[in-house]
This record gives sequence, C-alpha cells and structure tokens, in this order.
Amino acid sequence: MIVRLEPRATAPRWLQAALTLAAIVVALAIGAVILAFVGGDPVRAYLHIFDAAFGDIGVLSDTLVKATPLILTGLACALAFRMRLWNIGAEGQFLLGAWGAGAIVLVPILPAGMPAFVVIPAMMVAGALAGGAWAFIPGILKARLGVNEIITTLMLNYIALAWLQFWVFGPWSEGGFQQTGPFPREAWLPRLTDFAAQIPVLAGLTTHLGLVFALVATAIMSVVLSRTRWGYEMRLIGDNARAARYAGINVAKYVIVVFVISGALAGLAGMSEVSGVVHRLQDRISPGYGFTAIIIAYLARLGPWRVVLASILFGALILAGREIQPSGVPAMIQGIILFCLIASDVLLRYRVRVGRPAEATATAPT
Repeated sequence: MIVRLEPRATAPRWLQAALTLAAIVVALAIGAVILAFVGGDPVRAYLHIFDAAFGDIGVLSDTLVKATPLILTGLACALAFRMRLWNIGAEGQFLLGAWGAGAIVLVPILPAGMPAFVVIPAMMVAGALAGGAWAFIPGILKARLGVNEIITTLMLNYIALAWLQFWVFGPWSEGGFQQTGPFPREAWLPRLTDFAAQIPVLAGLTTHLGLVFALVATAIMSVVLSRTRWGYEMRLIGDNARAARYAGINVAKYVIVVFVISGALAGLAGMSEVSGVVHRLQDRISPGYGFTAIIIAYLARLGPWRVVLASILFGALILAGREIQPSGVPAMIQGIILFCLIASDVLLRYRVRVGRPAEATATAPT
C-alpha cells in the first residue's frame, strides 16, 4: 500500500472549517500530553482555564478586555494577509499607537481640563495615525523598491520598543521608573463598572469602550471586503498580482494603502489598551498582542468575524493560563495551535489517496 497526495482544484468550504476545528482539538490533545508528561493534570488544567475565563460574568468581562486588543491587531494582520502582505509588525504598530495616544495627554497636545468627548477621539486619531505612519514605512519600501516586508516589519518592532522605552525611561518617566504618571480621568475609556451607580449589576465589570471600537471595525472590514469594489480588487491582488496589473489595477497603491490601514488598526489597539486598561504609558504595555495576532488571523482563516471568536479564545488563554504558569502554558498552546493549523493546510491543498502500487501506476497520468 502506498499513500499519495493529489493536488486539489478547489477545497470545499466545510473542509476548511472542519480542519480548523480538528487542528484546535489536536493541539489541545498534544498540550494535554505535555502537561501530563511534566506531572500536571491536563483535565483539571483545561477545566480551570475554562472556569477562570468564562465561569461567571466577572471573568468573562476580563476575558473580553484581553480579547479587545487581539481583535484589532488580528484584523490588522488579516487585512494585510488577504493581499499576501506579510505584516509581522503589528506589535510595533501597537506600541506606536499607544505612544501616539499617550502623547495627547503627556506632551500635552490638548490643554489640561478638556472634556472626555474631546480627549478620547483625539487619542483615537493620534493612535491610528501613529500606527499607520509606522506601517507606511514597510509599505512604501515594498511598493516602490520591492523590499521584503517580513524583514522590515519585524525589525521595526524592535525600533518601536526602543522608541517607547526612550520616552518612558526619559522625558515622560515618573520618578525614573519605566512608566509615565497616570492619565487624567478624561483620558480613560469608559468601562461598564463606571455605570454601576445607575445599573448595579455592572459593578466590577472591566469591559471598556475599546470593545465597541473593535466590533465596529470588524463590521466595517467585513462589509468592505465582501461588498465593495475595493475589497474585490484587494482580493484579486492577493490571488494573482500579475493578473491584477493586467486588469489595470494600481498594485503599488493598494500595497501602501493596505499597510497603512493595517497599521492604523494595530495603532487603535494600542490606544484602547493604554486608555482603557493601563491608564498610563509603560514599556511592557503589550504581552505580545501583535505576535499573537498572527496566529489569530491564521486561525480565523482571515475572516473578520472569525477573528473576533479566535481573539476571545486567545484572550481566555492569556487570562486564565497565567494562573497555571505565567507564560509557559498559554505560549505553548498558542504555538502548538499554529503548528497544527499549518499542518492542516496540507489537507486543504492536497487529497490523500491510498492504494496499491499497481493501482497507482495504472491511474498515474502519462
């Protein structure tokens, strides 16, 4: 008996969903084996993760807080990946977005005492512009000079971190520590718990307005990609850039625009984190949201609403996994999921055939 892989002309839609689910199940099974090997109880560990992330309304609220920046950075990666632009720089764009939003109150750009309905939109714009400007660099290099965007976006992540560290260790530092002073209340995104006086059941819920930003961005991106000419042309470039050029589409312009929008989404994620959660600027504001977003985009198969679901899953892993081991277990599971997803792509592109050698020779094309 021999096993052959035959290229598929097209893969059915159900197969993609089934393989994604199977990849997650296999990844969790591999994680369980590793946990058992090191002396842990995998069943208890997974039940604890589920209970700590979804067990009641309070922890669900915390999970959504973790999912919010993942949704926006996941959308940033999914948008770029749709056009086969490998934006590995969402982490740096996130950091620049946080820096740009923080600059509104730390420079300060707006006078002290301005109301929240002025400060928060200004921080949103500043965060999106900073992230978009940071993504413009690899975009223009890719469009005009053909520079590999994987290298440029990855390198810019470290430059962005160094830039942020310069400000939080230097001009904006609070007493020499690696953080700034707290933002004024008008620079805080509203949280559900802020309305507990009117609705007592909301007391203690930390979900903030950034989640609304993320869901609105998801809806807009879904409509634009599926129902507009711009979305169609972008997908065409991703499928076959040469055919797109032959059809008269300005591919270089699309490369730059998509990079800028992708960076703006990641920058908005940085703004939502600095304004909705941390309320100050610090060098370790991100636990790797931009890198996790790559796995999320891949898990979601680049679908905007699927990015939301995948982000909630990974938000739960980040939140609850820390109670088991601060970084090891969540990072391990994320890495195994990515590995299994990549492996499952083989079955999307090829059909497995099992037969005898004679049968294989008889059916082989001449």
